[in-house]
Amino acid sequence: MRELLLVTALFLVYKFGRLFANGHEARAFQNADRVWDAERAIHLPGEGTIQQLLLHGEPLIRAANTYYAAVHFPATIAFLVWLYWRRPTHYLWSRRVLALTTGAALALHLLMPLAPPRMLAASGLVDTARVYGPSVYGATPETDSMANQFAAMPSLHFGWALMVAIGLIAATRSRWRVLWLLHPLFTLLVIVGTANHYWFDALAAAVLLGLALLAVRAPGRRTAPPPVARPLGAAPLPVGALR
Repeated sequence: MRELLLVTALFLVYKFGRLFANGHEARAFQNADRVWDAERAIHLPGEGTIQQLLLHGEPLIRAANTYYAAVHFPATIAFLVWLYWRRPTHYLWSRRVLALTTGAALALHLLMPLAPPRMLAASGLVDTARVYGPSVYGATPETDSMANQFAAMPSLHFGWALMVAIGLIAATRSRWRVLWLLHPLFTLLVIVGTANHYWFDALAAAVLLGLALLAVRAPGRRTAPPPVARPLGAAPLPVGALR
């Protein structure tokens, strides 16, 4: 029960914390113009390239919208529940990494409100969730009381998906465990193709996750034992004495 409350608190802090970042629409659009121009300046592929692939068929774009709306939270919760029951040490590590990443992301949401590409006229992108459904956002972003639609950077859809894959690869021994990386890959294609995030949003999430992974010691990582002090001129210790 304690762990369930901790995880629930993590989600609630993130959810309501994002709402506190509302009310900066003008800055959000200014930042969106800067992000869009920066991506073009370094010749990143346009987000529209991915969207055009998804728009080849209505079932495909609906599937992408559903993945965006329905997989993010349940997959992360299932990941934590499985670790809690089967890999407790990996659970504690993963929970701490997710908490650090989420806290840092919330701070960035507050410091840098950002309108998603679906709202940016210069992008020429389609708001696929609004046009084809299903959508998790209100029709009027400025008055959406359920979510802050101006908190695009970083993308915790991608950050959490990447941690799920890393955590499962670390906690399992199957020769196929690398296939868990398909989850963040699909998530990346979905968040970009549905025009909910820029490439930079995913990059920012990956950087924050990387810093959190460096800050939290992974299960099984051992520190070297301190050297054994010996009197000056003493005979060498036998082999294995320092083990």
